[in-house]
Amino acid sequence: MLFNSLAFLLFFPIVCAIYFCIPSGSLRWRNLFLLAASYYFYMNWEPAYALLLLTSTVVTFLAALGIAHYRDRRKQQFCLVASLVLNLTILVLFKYYNFLTTNIEAALQACGVGIDIPVSKLLLPVGISFYTFQALGYSIDVYRGTTQVERNFVTYALFVSFFPQLVAGPIERSNNLLPQFRQPRSFDYEGAMKGLRMMVWGYFLKLVLADRCGTYVDAIYNHLEMHNGGSYLVASLLFPFQIYGDFAGYSLIAIGAARVLGFRLMQNFRQPYLACSVGEFWHRWHISLSTWFKDYLYIPLGGNRVGRARQYVNLMVTFVVSGLWHGANWTFLCWGALHGGLLCLEKSLGIGRRTYRGLSRLWHWLLTFALVCFAWIFFRADSVSDAFLVIKGICLGFDTPFLRFSDFCIIGASLCLLSLYGLLQEHSRPLRLSPVFQHLAIAAMIAVITLFGVLDSSQFIYFQF
Repeated sequence: MLFNSLAFLLFFPIVCAIYFCIPSGSLRWRNLFLLAASYYFYMNWEPAYALLLLTSTVVTFLAALGIAHYRDRRKQQFCLVASLVLNLTILVLFKYYNFLTTNIEAALQACGVGIDIPVSKLLLPVGISFYTFQALGYSIDVYRGTTQVERNFVTYALFVSFFPQLVAGPIERSNNLLPQFRQPRSFDYEGAMKGLRMMVWGYFLKLVLADRCGTYVDAIYNHLEMHNGGSYLVASLLFPFQIYGDFAGYSLIAIGAARVLGFRLMQNFRQPYLACSVGEFWHRWHISLSTWFKDYLYIPLGGNRVGRARQYVNLMVTFVVSGLWHGANWTFLCWGALHGGLLCLEKSLGIGRRTYRGLSRLWHWLLTFALVCFAWIFFRADSVSDAFLVIKGICLGFDTPFLRFSDFCIIGASLCLLSLYGLLQEHSRPLRLSPVFQHLAIAAMIAVITLFGVLDSSQFIYFQF
């Protein structure tokens, strides 16, 4: 079920109404209802794949119980490794099997060995990378002793499958979300209104900014042979805002929907395109994933506690794996490696430790934005060769690109509004409006979305990851 579909616009208020009609003291029934609603939400895509969600939930739940039960460290390690292996095997089978077998075949053929490995026709389950990482994070936290084991299966299953953030995050931590399912809550009008404002802003980012940019970006990148360097450049400058509006929009809708129900999810974006270094960009972009990789991969590899050369290796490994997490394609590996290499360069130059002001800040902001946009070319391109074709076209000169005047005006106005919002948030100056003006602002934003949004229920980009 897509957030930008009529089905969800009917589903969500019904869920809220029933949830708050259940007495707040009946916590067990409230959680059971939310669990059923979450599985119904997920099964709208492919009912059979709910079994994978249930499998991941059962495996990590039992593994955590085993870790808490045994005092022998080896037995605890066995439970953790079993959880990691089983979950990652499912992830590899559904997401990376064809990528791995295709490259193995190519490598063997280069060595003169002909082999034909069967192709998998399994569809990629929506959200598998997100809920797998969330469940594995819980197992690791229980093993480390940083979170308390959850013995109520319904509560834990709801933590893994909570519908607002199930298919595209934020990837929640057990210490934040799990305790909230154990606490009774009543309807909070102020919290609900704040959540609705987040949802409306999220819909604006998705439908007006991202999908409007997407109509141009997709037309160029899906038919590169029909366009020139000028179109490549404009599409490559619009794609960063398309993917930001799409993913940050989803995150805001998810956080807002949870807030209406009384739950607080972690912040996932913090004006990433205002960053003055690539390192700062990753402190602002997809925060739930970047902190996940930091805590569960980079630090266990040694983090910053090792020598400088080893730190660079740790960074490269972390970002190459991060790129692979996004998809089974060499383009994502290149994208991750580019960011890893840029972070190593910044670390060697000490860029991340400096504070910039005035013209120096403007220069570093422009440089960072240009580097991030360059890396996005590999992320968006269908293949590495297509990415180099785009880069070559931009560098070798180009004709005037075609962009409809109406799209230009809508995208330009959206970017101005986004910039104003970002600057206000950056300087901790949120607009303080009376309740009447807040309601009018929501109504005005809904009108803008209705008039200028692309209302075709297009899928969110990160659903494919």
